[in-house]
Amino acid sequence: MRRPGSPRSSSAPAPTAAASITSFESKDAVLRTVLDTYVALLEPHIIQPAWDAATDPIERIFALLDGYRQRLVDTGCRYGCPIGRLALEIDPENTPAHGLIAQNFSAWKQAVEACLRAAGVRRGDDVATFVLTVMEGAVMQARAYRSIEPFDACIRQLRVHLSAVVPAARRQTRH
Repeated sequence: MRRPGSPRSSSAPAPTAAASITSFESKDAVLRTVLDTYVALLEPHIIQPAWDAATDPIERIFALLDGYRQRLVDTGCRYGCPIGRLALEIDPENTPAHGLIAQNFSAWKQAVEACLRAAGVRRGDDVATFVLTVMEGAVMQARAYRSIEPFDACIRQLRVHLSAVVPAARRQTRH
């Protein structure tokens, strides 16, 4: 038997997912590890690519949302935000898991809030919560209808809302 951390011989079979899962003490331990991993990967894999795609803070939010749109398109509208799905499926009594889900949502909202504040939006924390709600609802509807149109409709309305909350002086300098 191979010790953890020792190199695998070329004749030894690769570990399976089942073997990896059995190294955890429980399903909750696996879930906690997954949720911690999502928090760690959010910035480099979800946020930063969107920020690299746009310099304007409001357009960065839409670039972030476009990443979800692209995942929907790439999967024939079968994609579902994993954190949103877990929030709906995990037993409400599993407070440690819901705490980690909230941590994931908070990290996402903080990134959006930073953009909103950079754009001069007041109550950026509230607006970031609204943006998260729009994204999750848009993804769920696109998945349910197997159509990108509900997602696009939600994002069009979000654009209308954000244009109303961006300070007038900033709107004039952007046009």
